[in-house]
Amino acid sequence: MGFNNCIRSCQMFPPYRGAYRMRIYNRPEMSGHMMEFMDDCPNVYERFRHRDIFSSNVMEGYWVFYEHPNYRGRQYFLRPGEYRACNDWACHNPMIIFYEDKNFQGRHYECSNDCAEMHNHFSRCNSIKVDSGCWVAYEKPNYTGYQYMLNKGEYPDYQRWAGFNDCIRSCRMVPPYRGNYRMKIYERSDFRGQNMEMMEDCPDLHESFHSRDISSANVMEGYWILHEHPHYRGRQYFLRPGEYRRHSEWGSSSPTIGSLRRVTETP
Repeated sequence: MGFNNCIRSCQMFPPYRGAYRMRIYNRPEMSGHMMEFMDDCPNVYERFRHRDIFSSNVMEGYWVFYEHPNYRGRQYFLRPGEYRACNDWACHNPMIIFYEDKNFQGRHYECSNDCAEMHNHFSRCNSIKVDSGCWVAYEKPNYTGYQYMLNKGEYPDYQRWAGFNDCIRSCRMVPPYRGNYRMKIYERSDFRGQNMEMMEDCPDLHESFHSRDISSANVMEGYWILHEHPHYRGRQYFLRPGEYRRHSEWGSSSPTIGSLRRVTETP
C-alpha cells in the first residue's frame, strides 16, 4: 500500500468526545502554506487551495483523511501527533485481503475501506489476511447476516474466524480508538427493565447481569462486540456508539447474549 499526498477530504470521527484540531501543510516537515481545521471538510481543495498535503500536525482528536472529496476512496487514520511526510500516515492505512480458497490461494481482493457489496470481487471466501486495522466481515451485503470480528493476523480457513460458511459479502473497518469504554445494557427493549453499566469485558454475562437477555443497549463510549454464548463464543454483534432500542438493531433475531467485550486495537 503506497502513501498518498492527494488528500481531498478530511473528517473527525467519534466516539472521541473532546476538541478536534489539526493543521495541514502543503510541504513536508510542516512547512509551506498552513491551514488549521476544527471540523469536517468534504472538499479540502475548496478551502485549502492546494492539491497536495505533505505533512500534518494533529493537536487534538482523531481524524480521517480521504483520497477523494466527500469522504470517498482510501482512508488514512491520524492520531494526535506530528506527521512530517505523507508516508508517515500510510502506516495507519487499514488493509484486509480476502481469498477465494483456503491458505491464501485463488482469486483475491484487497480492501482498504468499508465495502457494502463485494460479490463482484470474489464468489466465496475461505481465507483472510488482515495486514492492519480491525475489521468486521459480514455474511451478506449491506452489513447484514453473520458478523465476524477480525484483528490483525492470518486466517487460513473460515473456521479460524468462527465462520458458519464461506460467504463474505461486505466488510467494515473499525476506527482505531484508545479512549474510555462505557455501555449500558437493558433487559427489555426501549431501555426498560433491569440495567447495568459496563466498562470492561465480561466473559459470562449471566453471572454479572443475572439475565440471559439483553433487549436494548446504549453505547456511550468505545466499540463493543456482543457474543451469543459465554466466553466469547457463538454469533457476534458489533456495536458502535449510539442507541439500540431493540436487539434487531444490532442484527440479532434473539435477545440472548452470553458475553461481551471491548474492541481494542491490536499492535
